[in-house]
Amino acid sequence: MINPEIEKRKTFAIISHPDAGKTTLTEKFLLFGGAINTAGAVKRNKANQSNTSDFMEIEKQRGISVATSVMGFEYSNKRINILDTPGHKDFAEDTYRTLSAVDSVILVVDCVKGVEEQTEKLMAVCRMRNTPVIIFINKMDREGKDAFDLLDEIENKLNISLCPLSWPIGQGHTFKGVYSIYNNHLNLFEPDKTKISEPVIEVSDLNDENLGKFLKPKELDGLKDDLELVDGVYGKLDKSMYTEGLLAPVFFGSAINNFGIKELLDTFVQIAPSPRSREAEQREVLVSEKNFSGFVFKIHANLDPKHRDRIAFLRICSGKFERNKFYFHTRQGKKLKFSNPMDFMANEKSIVEEAWPGDVVGLYDSGNFKIGDTLTEGEQLQFKGIPSFSPEIFKEVENRDPLRTKQLEKGIQQLTEEGVAQLFIQQPGNRKIIGAVGELQFEVIAFRLEHEYGAKAYFRTLSYGRSNWVTSKDKKKLEEFLKRKQQHIGQDKDGNPVFLADNEFMINMTMRDYPDIEFHKTSEFK
Repeated sequence: MINPEIEKRKTFAIISHPDAGKTTLTEKFLLFGGAINTAGAVKRNKANQSNTSDFMEIEKQRGISVATSVMGFEYSNKRINILDTPGHKDFAEDTYRTLSAVDSVILVVDCVKGVEEQTEKLMAVCRMRNTPVIIFINKMDREGKDAFDLLDEIENKLNISLCPLSWPIGQGHTFKGVYSIYNNHLNLFEPDKTKISEPVIEVSDLNDENLGKFLKPKELDGLKDDLELVDGVYGKLDKSMYTEGLLAPVFFGSAINNFGIKELLDTFVQIAPSPRSREAEQREVLVSEKNFSGFVFKIHANLDPKHRDRIAFLRICSGKFERNKFYFHTRQGKKLKFSNPMDFMANEKSIVEEAWPGDVVGLYDSGNFKIGDTLTEGEQLQFKGIPSFSPEIFKEVENRDPLRTKQLEKGIQQLTEEGVAQLFIQQPGNRKIIGAVGELQFEVIAFRLEHEYGAKAYFRTLSYGRSNWVTSKDKKKLEEFLKRKQQHIGQDKDGNPVFLADNEFMINMTMRDYPDIEFHKTSEFK
């Protein structure tokens, strides 16, 4: 029998293209969950908001999310854990890692722009793990694409079957609210951007004569026709296909105006999966096992600017996590205990005594953890699924203040271990090369080096455009290759050799010249 504590947990990520309204949706979930009283638009002044999910200085300045936030709250007797992810493509790797720590996903699509490139990439990662996906079509209060056209576009571009569970009445200036197909329930709202507004009318039958006071006959007939068509084309929700990641329920709404959020949240707690078993390299780890296990999917330095702290985010996979108990760090082969494990409410933290599968706890870290590390009660396990991908931009770090060399080294080390970008060390001379997906990552590194470590760095662009991890069954051949190609070899954070190339053509030529060397696009080649 599965422990009721595990059944209660719903751990999911909210993902989307930038500006689709992801962080606003996260805030509204917290609002409906009673975790905050008023929600403020993310880009406005934050002085009076204690629980918004963008809390790093650079995020406030730019109005974008660059780090994943973790938040938990109770709703309908369930414990909801939300991981809000960065939408900007330069931080995609942080999002990919976060997806390894969740049991399902809510994908936000902007009804004006439809499916964008980054949305397709995120969906591909969900598909790699068969993660169940719910789609929320946002910004219905704006003039956008027709609802049926949007559904066709999502099915075609994201290659997934859909099943609408709510339906919009009107769009843009004619938008009146949403009808919950799943609960046969219509809510007509007045827009309210900050607090939960009371429904103007609640009916569970579209023939209710009170509706005539709020909807014109044409609007009501249009809704009935749409619902008939939806039923004919999409049918009823097949829950098993949803949990297998083959079918995505769809909801419509406007996060900024609180339209459609409750319908989404109420249905989510009913259908989203609780924590499931997970693959480790050695075996499958069942969620119902008595012994504790979990893995680190994110490390964040200086969460609190007043204290130079570093926190490892641990996803619990089995058993029960307890404060002050010794756990086995499988990579280092040593035992660690945690006296102040934390529960998160965005930037509010509280000490947690115990936690269950599905929960994410923050562990103060003095440098023991790297992303992907596993903790157990003694068993040698390594959870799968947190790869590093090849960066596209490579720059050498040049110190602008020789008196602050120590601070620079520490900052680079911590920020790259945190996963902001990848670090490759080149010999001779211990050259530090940072690999990133986009320019914005270098801005973030420079900003945080200066403001959190007091170090100034200049990044000199290199000609490299690709990296491949290299291995060989023949140790001698590998050594010979590394020697010959020394000016193209760097070591990653774990000391693995990486071949840095200018382009794909150069990699293909090298592969042809060295048939005994294996080239890997991600770090998951073990």
